[in-house]
Amino acid sequence: MAQLLVRQIEEKLVRKLKQRAGEHGVSMEEEHRRILREALLGSSGKRPSLKEYLLAMPDVGSDEDFARDRDLGREVEL
Repeated sequence: MAQLLVRQIEEKLVRKLKQRAGEHGVSMEEEHRRILREALLGSSGKRPSLKEYLLAMPDVGSDEDFARDRDLGREVEL
């Protein structure tokens, strides 16, 4: 695979790339590849990964909403 070296990038652009990569949970290099791929090839119709689905979920509710009752309603003989 080819490599691409981009020089003289404005600091503001680098900060935005770093922020965007952090939001997507990927490296700046991977985010850069994704941006180039989308800009030059368009949407490939590729389905998002499970990780991408999970990262896109809104942060609502609390952990208590998902607490399980450990009492299974049966007696245990010792």
